[in-house]
Amino acid sequence: MSSSGSPAEKDPTAPPPVIDARAPRFNQAVIGLAALLAFAFHWWPLLSLAALQLALTLIFGPRVCLGCIIFFKLVRPRLGPGRLEDARPVRFANLVGLVFLSAATLTHIIGFHALGWILGLVVAALALLAATTGLCVGCTIYRLLAHLGGIGPRVIHRIDLDEIGATPTTGLVVQFTYPRCTDCRTLEERLHRQGVPLVLIDVSQRPDLARKYGVSLVPLAFKVALDGRVLARVTE
Repeated sequence: MSSSGSPAEKDPTAPPPVIDARAPRFNQAVIGLAALLAFAFHWWPLLSLAALQLALTLIFGPRVCLGCIIFFKLVRPRLGPGRLEDARPVRFANLVGLVFLSAATLTHIIGFHALGWILGLVVAALALLAATTGLCVGCTIYRLLAHLGGIGPRVIHRIDLDEIGATPTTGLVVQFTYPRCTDCRTLEERLHRQGVPLVLIDVSQRPDLARKYGVSLVPLAFKVALDGRVLARVTE
C-alpha cells in the first residue's frame, strides 16, 4: 500500500524538500571557483554570471543548477546515493550568495571595483569553505533564524488518513520517503519483512504533505492508530 498523490497535486515548479547533501557542496565549489577565477583574471562579468546561475536555481530548482546537473549526471552515478538533507537551508545560502554577487556586480558597474572584488572574494571564501569542509555559513544562519522563529521539524500528533489515501488498519505505519534515499528503502524493506501494513508518502511527489507535517529529513515513519493518532515514531 502506498500513496504518492496524483500529478495534479504536485507543483512541477516547486523545489524539492530534500536533496543529496553532496550536490549543494559540489555547486558551492563551482560558484566559489567562478568567483575566484573572476578575481584572478580581473573579469568581473563572471560574478554576474554566477549570480544569474544562483537566481535561476532559486526560481526553477536544481534542474537548472549547473553544478547540480554536473553532479547528478556525472558524479553521483559513480558515487551512488548519498545522505539527504533539508533543502531549505541550502536555498537560503544560495539567496545570501545571490545578494553578495549581485551587490558585487552592481559596485563594479558603478566603478567601485575594490568593493566589488571584496564582495566577490567573500562569496569565494564562504562557498569554498562549505565545499571543502561542509561548514555552510548561510545554512547555519538559516537554522539559527528558524530556531528563533520557531520553524523546524514539528511534533506530529495526528495524520489525516483520508488525505494520504490510507485505510485505517491496526498496526499501520506511515513512512515519509524519497526515491533516492537508501535508508528509506532499507526501512521500507524491513517493515515489509515484518508484515507491517505500510503507507509510503514520497515527499518529492507530495511536497504539500512534507510541508504540512514539517518533514525535513527522511526516512521518517510513524505507527498510527485507526483514528490517525500518532502512537510512536518508528526508528531504523
